[in-house]
Amino acid sequence: MTFLSSVIFGLGGIVISLINVYIWVIIITALLSFINPDPYNPIVQFLYRVTNPAYSLVRRYIKTNFGGIDLAPLIIVVALQIVIVILSSLLVQMS
Repeated sequence: MTFLSSVIFGLGGIVISLINVYIWVIIITALLSFINPDPYNPIVQFLYRVTNPAYSLVRRYIKTNFGGIDLAPLIIVVALQIVIVILSSLLVQMS
């Protein structure tokens, strides 16, 4: 394995790890929406600031509210899982 392929493999692993962290942030934010936490809490504000751009992007193109349940987090998590599978298969083919 050459140096360049090792660097690409390492960066790919970092990207996949960051996507996994973002998936967990989305899951935590979705769960927080059920308990309606204090909106002035800095952690809650951070979570909403991180996830609202992705929610807005999905909601712009897809109707996500069905019967009072917002499916935007589910759509984003599934899309990110697809990205992880594609990146993993590309990295495996490189090695």
